Amino acid sequence: MRTDVNAFLGSYPFRRVPGTSPAALLAAMDRTGIGQAWVSHLPGIFWRDPAAGNAWLVEAAGLHPRLRPVLAVHPEVTGWERVVQSAVDGRAPAIRCDPTYYGIGASGPSMRALTSACGGAGILLMLAVRLEDGRQRHPNDHAAELPAAAVRALVRADPAVHILVTHADRPFIEEVHFGSTPDEARRIWWDISWIWGPPEDHLETLFRTVGPARFVFGTGQPLRIPENAVAKLDLLDLASADRAAVEGGNAAAAVGDPAGKG
Repeated sequence: MRTDVNAFLGSYPFRRVPGTSPAALLAAMDRTGIGQAWVSHLPGIFWRDPAAGNAWLVEAAGLHPRLRPVLAVHPEVTGWERVVQSAVDGRAPAIRCDPTYYGIGASGPSMRALTSACGGAGILLMLAVRLEDGRQRHPNDHAAELPAAAVRALVRADPAVHILVTHADRPFIEEVHFGSTPDEARRIWWDISWIWGPPEDHLETLFRTVGPARFVFGTGQPLRIPENAVAKLDLLDLASADRAAVEGGNAAAAVGDPAGKG
């Protein structure tokens, strides 16, 4: 089953984005052969307390079995530990945190505390490098991009944590992967939404050097066109087993569900 680990519901504050409702997302999934999507609450990323959008997200996703909610957490807002526990109790596939959008240190004490909490709870921690290309961002969108050094610091902060990084490009991935120990590298997954496919062949190069086992299918929809991620794989000469792993098997393994049952 093709699983999109990087999809959003809800409005975007800086421009009109079509297709942000559950119905529209499901239609896009049908169009591109996506069986399941991990969904985040897009407007909540920009709220003072992003967890305030979790209830709506859980309710919306609960009406559609193909959608799995990724709860947001701000580790400097009181009660964040309860959000982590709620995600575990609700069998969410991951917890997301966007420290540069929250205005907190990307690898500071609060992020390290969250990392340890996720490691201890056995839940995947999702981090986005960016949401949009800097050339199209609104002048009021001042959030910095996630530094590669922060990902290295966080994966080293707790030997049990597993991290999914979305919207990373080839240089970012190479900096983290080849600057990490083999154990650390095995605890990081990368979505393909921001990696160039043919003719630049960045994705093919990463599959060859890093290995397809470290990559998962992610679109970034509706901020990005989901067909883009599908086309990248279609244009590669990829073994069927490797493609199946990237499209769903690796995501299932990342959340401890090797059978891919969700």
